[in-house]
Amino acid sequence: MPKVLRIINRLNLGGPTLNVAYLTKYLEPEFETMLLSGQKDETEASSEFIIRDLGLEPQYISSMYRSINPLKDVFAYFEIKRIIKEFKPDVVHTHAAKSGALGRLAASRAGVPVIVHTFHGHVFHSYFGRLKSWVFIQIERYLAKKTTKIVTISAAQRHEIAEIFKIAPLSKFTIVPLGFDLDRFQVNQASKRESFRKEFNVDVETVCIGIIGRLVPIKNHTLFLRALKFLNDNTIKKYCAFIVGDGESRNEIEHLATELGIKHIAVPDVKQQDTQLIFTSWRRDIDFVNAGMDIIALTSLNEGTPVSLIEAQAANRAIVSTKVGGISDIAKEGETALLSDINDEEAFFKNLLRLVEDANLRQKLGENGSEFVMAAFSYQRLVKDIRLLYQQLLSKN
Repeated sequence: MPKVLRIINRLNLGGPTLNVAYLTKYLEPEFETMLLSGQKDETEASSEFIIRDLGLEPQYISSMYRSINPLKDVFAYFEIKRIIKEFKPDVVHTHAAKSGALGRLAASRAGVPVIVHTFHGHVFHSYFGRLKSWVFIQIERYLAKKTTKIVTISAAQRHEIAEIFKIAPLSKFTIVPLGFDLDRFQVNQASKRESFRKEFNVDVETVCIGIIGRLVPIKNHTLFLRALKFLNDNTIKKYCAFIVGDGESRNEIEHLATELGIKHIAVPDVKQQDTQLIFTSWRRDIDFVNAGMDIIALTSLNEGTPVSLIEAQAANRAIVSTKVGGISDIAKEGETALLSDINDEEAFFKNLLRLVEDANLRQKLGENGSEFVMAAFSYQRLVKDIRLLYQQLLSKN
């Protein structure tokens, strides 16, 4: 039985963790898999409950963190190298930047036959200044030479990484979309909706708008708040917005909401009436969250394949989003979502206003989205695609 060592930066809530969990669990019995993870940031919610629910027991690299730390990174490299030597994998598959760098270097040095790396996103623009971005591009070009196959999660992402940033020749890439357990977003929607809205004292007539994810600069919550201000000035529809998640930008986002005159509260103070914005922090029951919403928004400056939009569509929710990264591959403009260019704030504002005021349009987009994602983004399809990829790569060695 071929052995796979799967390495991920950290087990935080999000698509990468879900996908490494499904691949670790469901590639058996054809492949024996060891899951190796770094340490999550203190500002992030843990997704270890997902791993435990699947009966998995990951190993942890004590010195691997998301941020760059030369001393810790050296220790992490040698720890990974030791594990490779002991486990003797036929395939090392890394997910995301830090684990991708350390894992591929260690695997190449150890002579692992097949080295695969998945880009769940990239940091080549909108994260850092021009010089730092250039350095990361050079590093990734070097690492690509040590990689058997590079996986991107959308055609748009492959185009960016291969043809715009020229990380490696196009022939070295393959596209494997993400996969999830989406059935729970279809089950008991009415009761979940009632439960969520009762928790937050929201009546049936209020239009609920959610944005789900880390509170960090790249997610561009400023645009979301400015769009809420636009709603205040241009509609008489009653709405309530929810920022679901947490992170380093939390204080700045709350301060801006105050500056813009957006009435807001934070959990656990949810009894206050006449609020326009609620900060919920992290939630595990995202199926309840989506059921309670009418619209799911995303305002990111850079994205790979955002899980929140896939889950929203599975729950029959309309989407309003910026058109960056792989979003156009998972949300069909005008059919399942209203999308706008990242530099066109007014278009985003008007798209959100349109959805708030048009219940029929929300219903139409939601129904179309559910049909699309349930077929395209199941974890069963993901496992099948990766199994076939490994078999093809191993047959050539």
